[in-house]
Amino acid sequence: MGFSPSVIWRCEEMIEALENARRRLLEERIEAGHWEGELSTSALSTATALVALGCVDPDKYATQVSSAAGWLIANQNEDGGWGDTTKSFSNISTTLLCWSALTRFGGGAAKGSIGHARSWIHDYVGSLNPGLIAETVKARYGKDRTFSVPILMLCAICGTLGPKGWRLVLRLPFELAAFPREWFAVMRLPVVSYALPALIAIGYAGFRKSWSGRFPHPVWPRVSRLLEEIQPASGGFLEAAPLTSFVTMALVAAGEKDHPVAKRGVGFLISTVRADGSWPIDTNLATWATTLAVKALSSANSTGSNASSQPVESKDRQGQADDSTLFERQDTVLDWLLGQQYQEVHPFTNSAPGGWAWTDLTGGVPDADDTPGALLALDCLNAESRSDEIRRAAENGAVWLLDLQNRDGGIPTFCRGWGALPFDRSSEDLTAHTLRAWHCWRDRLPPEVSRRIEEGKEKALRYLRKQQRSDGSWSPLWFGNQFRFVDEENPTYGTAMVVRALDEMGETGLAERGAAWLIANQNADGGWGALKDETPSSIEETALAVASLAGRSEAQESVLRGVNWLVQETENGTRFEASPIGFYFARLWYFERSYPIIWTVEALGRASRAGLI
Repeated sequence: MGFSPSVIWRCEEMIEALENARRRLLEERIEAGHWEGELSTSALSTATALVALGCVDPDKYATQVSSAAGWLIANQNEDGGWGDTTKSFSNISTTLLCWSALTRFGGGAAKGSIGHARSWIHDYVGSLNPGLIAETVKARYGKDRTFSVPILMLCAICGTLGPKGWRLVLRLPFELAAFPREWFAVMRLPVVSYALPALIAIGYAGFRKSWSGRFPHPVWPRVSRLLEEIQPASGGFLEAAPLTSFVTMALVAAGEKDHPVAKRGVGFLISTVRADGSWPIDTNLATWATTLAVKALSSANSTGSNASSQPVESKDRQGQADDSTLFERQDTVLDWLLGQQYQEVHPFTNSAPGGWAWTDLTGGVPDADDTPGALLALDCLNAESRSDEIRRAAENGAVWLLDLQNRDGGIPTFCRGWGALPFDRSSEDLTAHTLRAWHCWRDRLPPEVSRRIEEGKEKALRYLRKQQRSDGSWSPLWFGNQFRFVDEENPTYGTAMVVRALDEMGETGLAERGAAWLIANQNADGGWGALKDETPSSIEETALAVASLAGRSEAQESVLRGVNWLVQETENGTRFEASPIGFYFARLWYFERSYPIIWTVEALGRASRAGLI
């Protein structure tokens, strides 16, 4: 095997980096035995929570409001704006939210910060005219009102859209929530499937602020009860501070300050504020982080072409015993993961039993990324003594995904048939993840389920063929790259996910052009960003590309360069700098502390199994 001189190949360092990273990942487990991770603090979440608490009772929650305002002031970008995270570029949505929050609740200490933000907004929009600001926000999100309407509502509440600001807040038809849930897909609602609470609360607030709102609305009692019914026990819709805050402040604006939903929303916000006065975008991604960690450790602990089928107590290629700490508690992790599978119809999305959400908390909703992730992790944790129990869970999860598949063959996030808005469309990354899970379990499930999987697979492959771009790449829904200033898309993530799935299924022909695209778009430094030369390399993107290409003979040199970059960037598997990578479809960003650790372990583990280190 020959490599170019640019490949710095030090096998011992690579092995050391894998062991260090694996050890670090095992140390990240919480006491209960699974992984919780840590989501980045969010200026967007902090601003919305500040306004919600300030609207409910600025005196009672003065400490929280003051601390949040102080955090926003301290974390304003040098240009005067705010990004969603402390590593994010300033954007108009978050800057408007922070500016508005500080304008109403920041006090004298915020004067300089407010002025700096006004200048940034003026430069971005062209003026501070409320109508032009509103049009800028609407243009950012297009026909999807899921984010534009709440942002404008908060600005109206805080007075930054002028005395007639509510006139600039588009009406949401909250009355439609009174119809049967099964009708929602055909009614073409102006918000995505998960935003039903916002549709109700913000829509009702808009009604109450209108001329007709002086009179009672006959449908409000019914949708008010529905809002109560779909609120999780934690009080946090989706376990997310922004959605919960928007609902809470909308109810206050509608004259429903004492509504039970508002009270429980406040309780959620108080319970999730961080010590520095800020809020994350979501409470945690425990289920997602755990399934990713299990899969990564399985790759790093096993040999052979199918890691998940190998005994977890095996020895590695160097003859040294694996660090099997995870598997000493394998039953604990398995019990916890099985316990996260939904056994009843979900009250929020009306989703059937069988799926998994991203979190173990009550605000989670079953989705088509966490469900295949859980199915693949169950395979890694499979124990002969519990094979029947695990197989039943896998069957229910596989059927849940089959029932979710759209007519175009792709897999959406939460609900079948909600294709009107970008978030609810079929997604290439979710489809690929689902294909991996179906392929993994197909031959172990009842014949009728196996037949359905085969049919679903063919539809999904047709979808992926159709979605592949002319350059060979695929685009994901859930992960983006903020350095791609025009569209923020991340074809590296999407292509890596699809190529990995196709190769595991033996569909190498369809994967060829995707793999070639990944190889061609490696940066000169050996790492990957979203696009060669346009975006800097990150640990997350490099690790995903390496893991996807590791088994391909034509990619060996590329993989080795990527491995070398990872070893250097992580300082031999001891330092992991997370990058903003999530939620690009919503123009919303987060980073997760565990991602670079997990994906580095998986990448180096797959390179090791391929005999490259």
